[in-house]
Amino acid sequence: MAFLDIGPIRPGHVEIIPRAHYPYFDDLPDPLAAKIMALGQKIARVQKQIYGVSRVALMFTGGDVAHAHAHLVPMVKGDDVTSRRYIVEETVTYRAIPMPPPEDLAATAADLRAGLMQVG
Repeated sequence: MAFLDIGPIRPGHVEIIPRAHYPYFDDLPDPLAAKIMALGQKIARVQKQIYGVSRVALMFTGGDVAHAHAHLVPMVKGDDVTSRRYIVEETVTYRAIPMPPPEDLAATAADLRAGLMQVG
């Protein structure tokens, strides 16, 4: 399944999750991991068109929920998806996850869905 992240790093941030439970991405059976990657490539092509970006980050995370899931983030800036080792400050502060209004999420989902229909 693929759906919009409710706390997106950038507009169009999509999560892909398998229906079956696997705690970590390295637990995924190879054929399922390949299906997630293939779907990610399709979605990334549409994200590139919609957002005018040349790169889309794909990463598997599990910090919030122990259920294998991939994130696709349109890369608007080089630090949209970064590593702690690049951060200079000794103490990093965070703000609450911004949650777009439902109508913005619905519009984004409609754009992505329409793009996917065009690429097949």
